[in-house]
Amino acid sequence: MSRRGFLKASVIAGISVYIAPMGSRAFAALFEDKNLTPVAWDAATGQAKFRIDGTAKVTGAKIFARDVRAADMPGWPKQQAHAFVLRTTLADRPYLGFDLSRLDDGLKPDRVVTADDFARDGVAFPEFYGDDMLLPTGKTPAYLGHAVAILIYHDFARFRFAKDKLKFHDEIIRYGDVSGPLERDPWGTFRFVRVGGKTAYDDDVYSSLKDAPIFPSMMRKHLPVWPDGNDHGKLDEQGMAYAGKIGESLKNPPGDWLVMSREYRTQSVDTAALEPDNANCWYDAATQTLHMVVPTQSPSEVAENAAAMVAKGHFPVKRLIVYPCYTVGYGSKDHYNMPFYGLAAALYGDGLPVRLANDRYEQFQTSLKRHAFTMRYRIGVDKASGMLQAFAADMECNGGGRMNFSPSVAMVGATAAQSIYYFPQSDLASVAIASRAIDAGSARGYGTLQSMAATEMMIDEMAAQLGLDAIDFRMKNALRSGMKNTQGAIPAGAVRVDEVLAKAKAHPLWTQRDKKKAEYEAAHPGRRYGVGFACVQKDFGTGAETSFARVEFDDQGKISLHHTAAEIGTGTSTSQAVAVAKWLGMPATDVHIAITDWPELPVVTSGDPYLMSQADQDKLAANPRWSPGYASPSSATNSAFYFTHSTREAARLLFMQGLWPAALSIWRRGLGGGQAAPLVVRVEDARWVDGKLSAAGMEALPMAMLAKTAYEMGFATGATVHVFNRWQWAEADWDLGDGVTQRLPVDGIALRYGKGGAATPAAVAPVQSAPAVKGAHRNGNAPAKSGSAHASAAASNTAATQVAAPTPATGYRVIDRKRVYYPPVQRNNAAVTYYSAVGTLVELSVHEATGKVELLTHHSIMECGNQISPQLVSGQLQGGLAMGIGHALHEYLPLYEDGPGNGTWNFNRYHLPRATDVAVWTQTGEVLPPISETDVPKGIAEVVMIPVVGAIVNGLAHAIGHRFTDLPVTPEKIQEVLA
Repeated sequence: MSRRGFLKASVIAGISVYIAPMGSRAFAALFEDKNLTPVAWDAATGQAKFRIDGTAKVTGAKIFARDVRAADMPGWPKQQAHAFVLRTTLADRPYLGFDLSRLDDGLKPDRVVTADDFARDGVAFPEFYGDDMLLPTGKTPAYLGHAVAILIYHDFARFRFAKDKLKFHDEIIRYGDVSGPLERDPWGTFRFVRVGGKTAYDDDVYSSLKDAPIFPSMMRKHLPVWPDGNDHGKLDEQGMAYAGKIGESLKNPPGDWLVMSREYRTQSVDTAALEPDNANCWYDAATQTLHMVVPTQSPSEVAENAAAMVAKGHFPVKRLIVYPCYTVGYGSKDHYNMPFYGLAAALYGDGLPVRLANDRYEQFQTSLKRHAFTMRYRIGVDKASGMLQAFAADMECNGGGRMNFSPSVAMVGATAAQSIYYFPQSDLASVAIASRAIDAGSARGYGTLQSMAATEMMIDEMAAQLGLDAIDFRMKNALRSGMKNTQGAIPAGAVRVDEVLAKAKAHPLWTQRDKKKAEYEAAHPGRRYGVGFACVQKDFGTGAETSFARVEFDDQGKISLHHTAAEIGTGTSTSQAVAVAKWLGMPATDVHIAITDWPELPVVTSGDPYLMSQADQDKLAANPRWSPGYASPSSATNSAFYFTHSTREAARLLFMQGLWPAALSIWRRGLGGGQAAPLVVRVEDARWVDGKLSAAGMEALPMAMLAKTAYEMGFATGATVHVFNRWQWAEADWDLGDGVTQRLPVDGIALRYGKGGAATPAAVAPVQSAPAVKGAHRNGNAPAKSGSAHASAAASNTAATQVAAPTPATGYRVIDRKRVYYPPVQRNNAAVTYYSAVGTLVELSVHEATGKVELLTHHSIMECGNQISPQLVSGQLQGGLAMGIGHALHEYLPLYEDGPGNGTWNFNRYHLPRATDVAVWTQTGEVLPPISETDVPKGIAEVVMIPVVGAIVNGLAHAIGHRFTDLPVTPEKIQEVLA
């Protein structure tokens, strides 16, 4: 590849790491040229007519990593090798080796790789993934499906026949006597205790944000032992004392309380991404270069961990080149282990690229699963007022045989359990257990699907026992703006669940449910009719969200966007292209995503943003190029809010430092040099109309004219930013060359200028331009805000402003911040603060003879701020609803020996919802209008799948009078009840 084909990212453990970004690499024709088309822009509505990859998707032409072969890669050998993995199907006895005697007729592999090879050559997983990448003989497998050997073939035909010969033959793997599965401590354990003040708005008596979360003091028999309660002890001991009082109040409640105790169980679910996991990697020993073609939600994580992995091994590697490709995720390709198996296979490929790609059986056997949960809830409510009083929960999520993100899932499940409600007191504990099941990871919903669905079932049942309308009961207890969550944090922005509830209560499905039930059952003998409702609000983000964005225009006004976001089928590439239009009047026509190399803006990072001390953060922040994080994966519903923030801040800088001074210059020239304008022209009056910029009645200027002027006069023509969010945006003070300090919600800036490289564009004489800078908006409504102006963050530093000379390779000038305001590390204890809400009504019928549930229709009400692309929001809703319906009624995987770990599961045994299961032609949805045109877009990719689960179970209660607590609710379970 040429030097232009990739960008140098960093040096890790002595290895130069490169990313071949889409659009820059030599094989781009496989991707952008066939997959992407420029955004078809409707200027009147400010919306894209269809997504960038829409044509490729509907015609079946979209190319994924799985489609790439060695022959497609310039500079690679044309011969493609193939590999597959031998795995255990038992995990309660030692592994003693394997038998390949079935492979006759020349079907023996060209290379067999075992744990002995790995031990000899220093090949091992990155630390995050645990031990025993291949299981050594004599050890008991940690989980069903534990890999024991990699079989490599230099040609496809022999590979294909050999794989067929070995599939479904358990005798290939040899075992010793039964000794029982491994017993291990939990992957993670958390407890959040809160006691509120006199009112919902007063200071807390105790909370995890104000004081501290509680962790076990030790483990005994692989179970957590909590600290002893002590009213005057350490913070965790005080928390346990309050937990004891909450437990006592629920065990021996006041006479006017109703206390309900229930146990809910949810199943293990396959993430079912329709691109099975794969990797195609080539180790070029002659140049000591390792190439990796991988589908991933987290290209930075793959690159960093792959470099660290090969640095520890005995194969000499000087360069690592990662090619991140389009994929489909739902969490299943975020921190998953397939890239590292592909890497390992390539090291033993005898100089050939090795393709390791799961078939669907292997995908069920190995892909990350949704955690199975057991939840024991106790809730107390005042019977007279109908107000919730206390909530205690013990949750257990099954993390399987490798840790992955199980601790985080356990934590998020606990912090989400309150759903949309305010509880004056709460004690929420959660543990992620280790087991012999397939490892579970960051599946869509991330623990909240399990915990909030259970809460919605319980709230519905409590309303029935109290004799209250289920939505009225919810409205009484809904969390409202300014109230605190169960960690003691006040949610950011307006909380609008009460508006969602009000719309649901007025919907005909709800108001006419009893009348419709009588009419339907009279007209359909043998069928029961029900309507159910549930409403949840889910956090979006991780508490350490970070990204880069680069927005540029050429001298003809063509806009390009580069971003760290990876496209995983959500439409991120389209939404980010559209996001720049708020400031630049039109979308980006040239979009490059999954970029992890940012020489334009060198940012360094160190430490753990979740665990570092305040003192460490303050010390590190003294370096104006440091940030607590580098680049986040595409996960945690982070595109609409977090990624859009960096995109729009880059576009905003480009407008303020490039297009706006260019416009002022043109208008000034039109007035005859130094003459004053007859009108006052302020930047907050700027408006884009049909791709032209105007303000206060001045001549509308086309983008091409503005761009040409910006280039000629040395104004900004490109802007790169880095951002960081810990439930609050990091901000910094900047002097961008005009001598005026600005506080902006970014922690890194680099600018590219036109001819002459002017560093002081704002110094150009304005046309009576007011000093106030607020922003520009595309459609003539109120201007967009430029970002928060408060300075509440604790971590700050001062530094001399420096505008560096342009970097020759990039043409960008890095600008050092004067002072930075990182959110205090204490905000980690808040766990979550950003929420979006969705309520769903479900109309269903139950066939008495078969127990089959038919969804007649469903209606969802969403609150997601200003939509970037309504079509993409609608697509997220429809896809999320299908996943939620599958979770409630159809999808199920046994955890252990009869589950997918035995290698025999496929879609013939696993009921993925079809169109007939999801009311595809009758479903409807609506979005609450934003409070104003300045509302930020909110992440909704996960929350849309959750309320339909509780709504279905609640609808079944309305239909047949029974409340299920164990998912999925299958026809067999319904038949048992009806019998």
